[in-house]
Amino acid sequence: MPDLPPLRDVIRAHGLTARKGLGQHFLHDLNLTARISRTAGDISTGTTLEIGPGPGGLTRALLDAGANVIAIEKDSRCLAALRELNDAYPGKLNVIEQDALSLDITTLGETPRRVIANLPYNVGTELIVRWLDHPSAFTSLTVMVQKEVAQRLAAAPGSKTYGRLSVFAGWRWQVKLAFDVNPQAFTPPPSVDSMVVHMTPLDAPRAIADAEVISRVTAAAFGQRRKMLRSSLKSLGDAEALCAAAGLDPTVRAEQVSIEGFCALAREVNRSS
Repeated sequence: MPDLPPLRDVIRAHGLTARKGLGQHFLHDLNLTARISRTAGDISTGTTLEIGPGPGGLTRALLDAGANVIAIEKDSRCLAALRELNDAYPGKLNVIEQDALSLDITTLGETPRRVIANLPYNVGTELIVRWLDHPSAFTSLTVMVQKEVAQRLAAAPGSKTYGRLSVFAGWRWQVKLAFDVNPQAFTPPPSVDSMVVHMTPLDAPRAIADAEVISRVTAAAFGQRRKMLRSSLKSLGDAEALCAAAGLDPTVRAEQVSIEGFCALAREVNRSS
């Protein structure tokens, strides 16, 4: 393990300050970054993808664990600090200067491929939704996000946080809430709570359905979540008939419908279109 300066010194030496517009909150607690790395399991083979490494706090922990890291960083100010890590861990770190939203990471590097990242708050959910659509591309996603987003990912039917994101995640992934993160672990401390989530792809989806149709069905249902299905699903056709064919009570609301129920609805919408 290379002898590296404290991360706070690195941030200070390179004059780095987190930018709100980039959703940045730099991790400086190296015990925490090591814990995030351990949550992902054995990362010594294949490729570990990190989004928004910033000055490299989590990157250090990943490299210390033997990972081959591809780090995607939009902020050019952070590149010098990352180059120092590249020098300290020869051949183990590849930094791509690019906006992660403009990059398809599902084919980067060798398999097994995983994501481990402290995701920028302003784009985290959008990135996760993209990755959830490619369960065969990853062995796991271990990400730090706002606690509210984490709870939505893991929410069960009947809960207030259950929504479209819960359905997308739970349909093809096992979602585990790993641990809370104190705001003081960041520079600057965020005004919201954070949580680490660990997701692994299921061997098979919980039910058969077309992803695009599930997206349409959940958009209609949760777009008017206070309404009964017989009202919220009208844009998809005869809502009463769709519910009957899917074996659902048309008087329930979206938050009461299981993932399997939404898949059944998607199949009926597909069949009737």
